[in-house]
Amino acid sequence: MSDKVITIPQFDTLPSPVYLRYDEFGADTHSPAHRHAWGQLNYAAHGIMHLDIDGQRFVSPPHYAVWVPPDTEHSCYNPQAIVYRSVYLDRELCRALPAQPCTLVISEILKAILGDFARRDVKIPEDEADRRLAQVLVDQLRQAPTQTCFLPYARSAGLHGVLQALHAEPGDNRPLAAWAATVHVSERTLARQFLRELGMSFGEWKLRLRFLKAIEALEHNLPIQQIAFDLGYSSPSAFIAMFQRHAHCTPEHYRRQARAQGV
Repeated sequence: MSDKVITIPQFDTLPSPVYLRYDEFGADTHSPAHRHAWGQLNYAAHGIMHLDIDGQRFVSPPHYAVWVPPDTEHSCYNPQAIVYRSVYLDRELCRALPAQPCTLVISEILKAILGDFARRDVKIPEDEADRRLAQVLVDQLRQAPTQTCFLPYARSAGLHGVLQALHAEPGDNRPLAAWAATVHVSERTLARQFLRELGMSFGEWKLRLRFLKAIEALEHNLPIQQIAFDLGYSSPSAFIAMFQRHAHCTPEHYRRQARAQGV
C-alpha cells in the first residue's frame, strides 16, 4: 500500500486575505507536519480527513470542519479518497476565530459558498460579488458552533481500552454497565469518565463512531442493509435515521454525491 505525500502550497505571504484551495486526494495520502502564519479551515466535502494538530487528533467528516489557528503545527492523513476544501485566512481575520484548534459545525450557507467557489475555481475573490461572498464566509465561520473534537480520544487507560474495543467492533451493542465491568468500575463511574474526558455521553460517542464507520463502508460500496447490521442496528431504517442526523442526507444520497464527485 503506497503512502503519497500531499503537495502543500508555498507562500511567504498570502496572495489575498481570504485564499481558497480545492483538491481531491487519493486514499493513503498524507501531508508532513508544517505550520504557517495564517489560519486554515480544513473541510472534507466527501470522505474523512484525519488531522494531527499540536499532538491532538481530529477527524473532519462531512458537515464538520477542523480549524487550525496561525502558527500551529499540523499534518493530515487520508485513509480514503476525499474531496477537499480549504480556506486560508490572514492573521487579522483570525482574531475573532478560536485561538485553539477545534471542530466547527459547517452551516448550509457556508457549504454552499465553498461549493460555489470550488465549482468556479475561485482561489482569490477578486470581483465585488465574490468579495461579498468571502465576507459572508468569514462571518459564517465566526458564528459556527465549535466542538473540541468530533470524536475525542481518552487519556485514562481504562476508558482508552473501551474506546479501542468499540473501534474494533463498532456494532457491539453491550450496554454501558457491561463495558464498566470489563474495566472493573461502576457504570456511574464510567459514565462520568465519558463526560469528563470526552465531553459527551457513551451513547453519543458510539453514534459518532458509527457515523464515521458508515462513511467508510459507503465508500466501499457495501449494501445499506449490510452496513446497518455490521454497525449493530436491528433495521436499515434505524441506521438511516442516525446517518441523516449527522450528514443531513440519506446514506444513498451521500453515496451518489460521492460518485458524482469521483471519490
